[in-house]
This record gives sequence, C-alpha cells and structure tokens, in this order.
Amino acid sequence: MPERPYTMLSCSVSLDGYLGDRTPRLALSNDADFDRVDAVRASCDAIMVGAVTVRADNPRLLVRSQARRDARTARGLTPSPMKITVTDRADLDAHSDFFTTGETEKLVYTSSARVPDACARLGLVATIVDGGPCVRMRRLSEDLADRGVQRLMVEGGGVVHTQFLADDLVDELQLVIAPVFVGDSSAPRFVTDARFPWHRGRRARLAETRQIGDVVLLRYALSPRFIDR
Repeated sequence: MPERPYTMLSCSVSLDGYLGDRTPRLALSNDADFDRVDAVRASCDAIMVGAVTVRADNPRLLVRSQARRDARTARGLTPSPMKITVTDRADLDAHSDFFTTGETEKLVYTSSARVPDACARLGLVATIVDGGPCVRMRRLSEDLADRGVQRLMVEGGGVVHTQFLADDLVDELQLVIAPVFVGDSSAPRFVTDARFPWHRGRRARLAETRQIGDVVLLRYALSPRFIDR
C-alpha cells in the first residue's frame, strides 16, 4: 500500500485569489461545475476540510447525484466518501451537517492534548484520532493510507490547503477561477504564507484548461503520481 493516498486539492477562487468574502458561502462556481465536483467526490474514498470550514460553511460533503450514490453502493462502498476534519481546539458542533448527514464514517484528527475534549464533544458522532503533539498533514495522510484511503479530496480551507501544499503532499490541484473580484484583504485566501515546493526553479505543470460556463478549471500536475483523466 502507498505511504499516503493520491491527493487532490480542489477549490474555487475569485480573480484576486480569495475563497470567498465575509458573507456566508459566496458562490464562486456554477451548477455545471458543482456537478463536476460531485463526480470527483464520488470517485474518492475520503473528503477532507479544516475545522474553520466546518464551522463557517456547515458543509454536508455528500455525493449529490443519486446515480453516483447508487454506483458507489453497487461497488460495496458507502453512498458518499468518508469525511475528515482536523482541529486544534476541538470546538466543533456535534449537530453540524458534517457529523449528522451521510451514512459514512467521520474522522476528527486532533492533538494528543485535545483528545479528551474531542471525545467528550464529538465521540458519539465521529472517530477521534490522536494526531500526536501537533497534527501534521504527512502523518495524517499516512494514517489515512493505513485505513485504506487510496484517493483523498481536500476541499479547504486556506490553512489546510497551505499545509498540504507546503508539505508537498498534493498530486493534483483542481483550481476553478470565477470571474469576480472580492477586494477584501481580510477575506479568506486560497493559501496563506508558506514556502512552497513550486517556484521559478520548479514550476507546476498545467495538465488541463477547461471552460465550464463562466468559470475556468485549471488542473495542475504537482507530482509524478498525477493521473490524467
């Protein structure tokens, strides 16, 4: 088994590089792209978001298409992939959609010091995983591989994106560009400050450009493991 899952990072951003504004869930995509993302979700074993995204967006992270859910069930899988989040403070609402929707396992990674709090708050709705003194994405990825996760989709937010990219753990970047500007420096960005492996001496490879209605999908190959399909 590989040391970590094949990892896809997926997000929509404004022309000025923001994930949204200060309003709840600014729509940066369109119905056709939502359906594309749904197909990608259906192809994965697990979907991951950070705790900030769970709190701010209350995502369900489910496969929407009944046909795709049925196809997964016919393959002996749950209708939607496993759901994963990571938190430093364990201050998540057990009644949020992340935990209450979907017939699939939910994993919460947290630091060793926060495991008791996480178990008390979330132990009835999720599996709490001790991530060590400080949760590192490489260790998390290796643990997911040990649990049988072969394809991981990371859907945000910016801190999680940054950690995966800076640690060179992403095989494929799916970046959708929306034709809008946010223009608010306090809004969440696609990534935060970090030292990334891709720079003027090591450029990411553009594998696909596709217009989907009024948005553009850019697919980048970020590792030799990239699967072009």
